[in-house]
Amino acid sequence: MLTSSARDLDLSGPLAEFAEHGYARLGQVLTPEGASRLTTRASALMQGELRYPKMFFQHDSPSGRYEDLAFNDGWVGPSQAYRKLERLELDPLFLAWIENPLFERLAHEVLGQEVRLYRSVLWNKAPGGGMAVPWHQDDGRFWGLDRPPVLQVWTALDDAPLAAGCLEVLPGSHLSGLATREGGTIPSDRLDDAEADVSALPLPARRGESILVHNHTWHRTGRNHTASPRRALSISFLSAEASCLRRRRAPRQFMRLFTGERRAVEEAGSAQS
Repeated sequence: MLTSSARDLDLSGPLAEFAEHGYARLGQVLTPEGASRLTTRASALMQGELRYPKMFFQHDSPSGRYEDLAFNDGWVGPSQAYRKLERLELDPLFLAWIENPLFERLAHEVLGQEVRLYRSVLWNKAPGGGMAVPWHQDDGRFWGLDRPPVLQVWTALDDAPLAAGCLEVLPGSHLSGLATREGGTIPSDRLDDAEADVSALPLPARRGESILVHNHTWHRTGRNHTASPRRALSISFLSAEASCLRRRRAPRQFMRLFTGERRAVEEAGSAQS
C-alpha cells in the first residue's frame, strides 16, 4: 500500500520541521489502491459485516455537538456515521498499514529501536455531518502514561479539504507541554491567551497524504460540509520504556511493533500460496 517514493523518503526535512513546529507533511505515501482497500474495510467494519469483539466504536451525537457525545454506547448497529473506530490493529489489513516500512523508519528515528503502539484510530466524518472537535492535545491523565507520547501519524483516506473538516494545528504549541495536567480539551482562557482561532493553520490533505503530529500540538477539526465522507487514520506510537500508570484495573500492555515476526509469517504464506 506504500507508494514507491515513500519507501525511501528522506526524513531529515520532515523531522526537523516536526521538531520545530509540532507537525510536518510527508506527502502522498498511501497508494490510491491502498486507500480504496482501507476505506472498503472501514465501511465493512461500520456496517458490521466484519466484527472484532474488542474493537471500540463511538457514534456521532444526534445533534452533531461534541458535548453531546455518548461515551459508553459502543456498537449501536450498522451505520456509516460512527465518529471513531479504535483498535484497528485487530484487523490484519489495518495492521499492515500501521507497520509499513516508512512508519517503521520514522518510529525508530524518533523513538528508538523498540516501538510499541498506543492506539490506532479511524476518524470518520459522514457526508454533510460529522462533528467539530475542539482544540485539544493527545496526552494527559486520561492517557495514563508515565511519560509524554510524542509521535503520531495522521493519514487521509479521502480528500480532506477545509470544507470537509481537515486537520488544523497551532504551530509550535507542543513546545510548552500540556496546557493542563488533565490534557485533552484546551481551556478557553488558554485559547484566548494564544489567540488560537486567529493563528490556526488548516492542513488540507489529499487522499493518501500523511502528516506527522506531535501529541502536544494543539489541533482540532471542523464538520464535514461536503457530500463525501472524510475518513482518516491516526496512529500513536510509544517508546519501549513507556508504561501504563493505571491501577484500578490491570495496567495496559502495549503491542510491540516492527518485530519482523508477522512479516516473516506473511511472506512465508505468500510463498506457499
